[in-house]
Amino acid sequence: MPDPNADQKPDQNIDRNVYLSTIPPQEAVARARDAIGEAGRLKLIREELIPAHEALGRVTSGPIFARCSSPTFHAAAMDGIAVSSTATFAAREGSPATLRLGQDYAPVNTGHSLPTLMGVGMDAVIMIEHVEQVDDTSVRIEAPAFPWQHVRRIGEDIVATELLLPQNHTLSAYDLGALLAAGIFEVPVWERVRLTFIPTGDEVLNFLDQPTPGPGQVIESNSQVFRAIASSWGAHASWTAPVPDRPEALRAAVTQALQSGAHIVVVGAGSSAGSKDYTRSTFEAFGDVLCHGISVMPGKPTLLGLTTSKLAGELRGRLLVGAPGYPVSAVVCLEDVLEPIVRWLVRQESPGRQKIRARLARKTPSRPGMEEIVRLAVGKVGAGFVASPLARGAGLITSLTRAQAVTRIPAQSEGLEQDAEIEVELLVPLAGLDKVLVHIGSHDNILDLLANELMGLPRPLRLVSSHVGSMGGLTALKNGSALFAGCHLFDPATRDFNFPFLQKHLPGLDLVVLNLAIRHQGLIVAAGNPKNIQGVADLTRPEVNFINRQRGAGTRILLDHHLNVAGIGPDQVRGYDREEFTHMAVAVNVLTGAADCGLGIFAAAKALNLGFVPLAHERYDLVLPVAYLDDPRIQTLRAVIATPQFQGRMRALGGYETTFTGRVMEPGFGLGE
Repeated sequence: MPDPNADQKPDQNIDRNVYLSTIPPQEAVARARDAIGEAGRLKLIREELIPAHEALGRVTSGPIFARCSSPTFHAAAMDGIAVSSTATFAAREGSPATLRLGQDYAPVNTGHSLPTLMGVGMDAVIMIEHVEQVDDTSVRIEAPAFPWQHVRRIGEDIVATELLLPQNHTLSAYDLGALLAAGIFEVPVWERVRLTFIPTGDEVLNFLDQPTPGPGQVIESNSQVFRAIASSWGAHASWTAPVPDRPEALRAAVTQALQSGAHIVVVGAGSSAGSKDYTRSTFEAFGDVLCHGISVMPGKPTLLGLTTSKLAGELRGRLLVGAPGYPVSAVVCLEDVLEPIVRWLVRQESPGRQKIRARLARKTPSRPGMEEIVRLAVGKVGAGFVASPLARGAGLITSLTRAQAVTRIPAQSEGLEQDAEIEVELLVPLAGLDKVLVHIGSHDNILDLLANELMGLPRPLRLVSSHVGSMGGLTALKNGSALFAGCHLFDPATRDFNFPFLQKHLPGLDLVVLNLAIRHQGLIVAAGNPKNIQGVADLTRPEVNFINRQRGAGTRILLDHHLNVAGIGPDQVRGYDREEFTHMAVAVNVLTGAADCGLGIFAAAKALNLGFVPLAHERYDLVLPVAYLDDPRIQTLRAVIATPQFQGRMRALGGYETTFTGRVMEPGFGLGE
C-alpha cells in the first residue's frame, strides 16, 4: 500500500498534466454521487442529536413525532367571558340574557384554560366587547354563543404522537417553534458536512500575516471566499495556511485534513496543467480521480477524486476536490460542482436562484465547445431590465463583487448578440434592481466617489458602471441600455464637447447633458518623471513605452487629436496599440513600470503618487434621455451632485473644477471661456 506521506523530491523535469476529457458540471456531480453511493453517504454523514432551538437550517435524519398536543387544553382565543353555549341560546337583540358570575360565566383572558362551573365544562368565549356589565356579579348578552366559539380546542394545532416533521426536512425558524410547542427539545439531524480548504503556491502569502506582497506574490483570499460560501450551505468550513508547491508538502496537508475529520478536502490551485500542478498526482496517491476538467469557462480545471482502499478504514470514501486558483474559476467550481454534492450528502435541495429576462447591453462573443458563465451588472432601464457584461477574466474577483447576476452561454453558441433577450440568474433580491443606477460610458474616478455617496443615503442607491468609453456610452443610450452615459468627447472643429457627437450619432434622440466636472487630462508618468517626458512629442522617443486607452474612449480621441496637431502618426508611438479601460489601470501600468506613461486624469496620477504632465482641460458630462429626468433615481443623483459637500470631495481628489457641476449644458458652450 503506497504511503501518501512518503517523501518525494519534485521532479524538475516533470511532464505537464494532461486534462482528461472535460465533462459538464452535472456529470461531474453525478460521478461523485455514484462513487460515494448510498452506503458511502450513510457511512460518511452520520446522524446526531442536537438541541431543537439550535437546529435552524439543519436537515432531519428521521421522522419527528409530537410528544405533546398543542394546545394541551381548551384555551380561550379572546379576552372575555367563558360560558356554556347552551346557557346562551335564548339571548336575542332587545331580549338579553343575564348571566351570573361563578354559575353561568367566568372571566378569561386569551390563552386561559376554559373553566368548569357547577360541574359543567365551559365550551365558548364571548368577546368582552359584546358583554354588558350589570353589576359586580352579573352581565347581559344580546346574542347567543355557538359551541367552541373563540376557543382553541385541545390538539387544534398539534396532536400528540402525530407526525410533526418528516425525515430529510430542512428546519426553518417556524419549525423550531413547532418542535418546542410539541415538547421536542432535541432533534435528530444529519451532521454538518466538514470541509477543509488547502491553499497552495510558493507565491501565496497567508492573509493572517497581513503581508504586503512583493513582485510575483499574492495575498491568499480564496480560502475565505470558500469558507463564506460553504457556510451559506450550512456546512462547517475550515482552512489551512498556504502550502508550498512541493508534492510531499501537499500530501502531508491532505493527510492532516483527512485525519482531522474532514469529509471533503478542497485543494486550491494546482489542479490545472502546469508543471507545478501536483493536485492530480496527489489525489491518485489517496484514491481514484473521478474527473479532471469540466466543460465550463471559467472553472475548467476542476478536479474530483475519492479516497479508496489505499487508505485505512475511516479515511476511505472521502471526497477530494481540486479547485482552480483564479477566484472566479474557483467560485464556479464551488457553486456548480461542490454545492450540489454537499447538499446531496445531507439530503437537501439547493434553494436555487431567481431568474428573470433581461436585454443584453452589448455583444458578447464566446468560444464554442464549452459553456461560459458571464457576470452581469443588471438594473432597470425604462420598462425592462438591462444586463451589461462585466470583465470576464478568471482572476478578476471584482467581477464577482460588482455583479447582480450571471448568464450562461451554451457550449454550442458563438456568443450573444447585442439586445438579445437572455435569462439571467440573480445574485441579489429582485426588489433591489429598482435601486440600481445603470451607467455605461467613460470611466472617471468621480464615479467611485459617487457610488459610495449614493450608498450612504437614507434610501441607498447602487451605481453600477460599465467602462466602455464615451462612444460606447452613446451607443448604449441609442439602444436604450443605460440610464445615463459619462462622456468627454472633444470636437476640434467646433471646440465643443459631446454635442457634435450627439448630433452625429444620436440624431433625433431627446437628450439632456449635465456637467459633472471640468477635469485635467495629461500624461501620467513615473514619480519624478525620470524620462523627462514633457509632451506628446516625447512619445516618439524609442525608449518611451506608452499605454493607451481602448478604442472609442474619449481619452483616446483626445490623444489622437494632439498627435494629429503635432504631426505624429500612431505607428510612431511605441505602445499605441496596448489598451486599458480605466484611468486607474493606466496609472497602475506606470506605477509598476509596465509603461513609462499614458494619457489620463490628474486624479489617477495623484491617487498613486505619480507624476503628471498637463495636456488639456476637458468637460466630463453625464448624458441622459429627457424621459428619465423624472425617474426618482436620476433625481436623487442630481441632488447629490448639487451638494457643496460632494463637490468639495470631488475637488479633493485633485484635477477637478466644479464651476459648472450639475448645470445643464448647451451646444457651443465648450469650457465656458
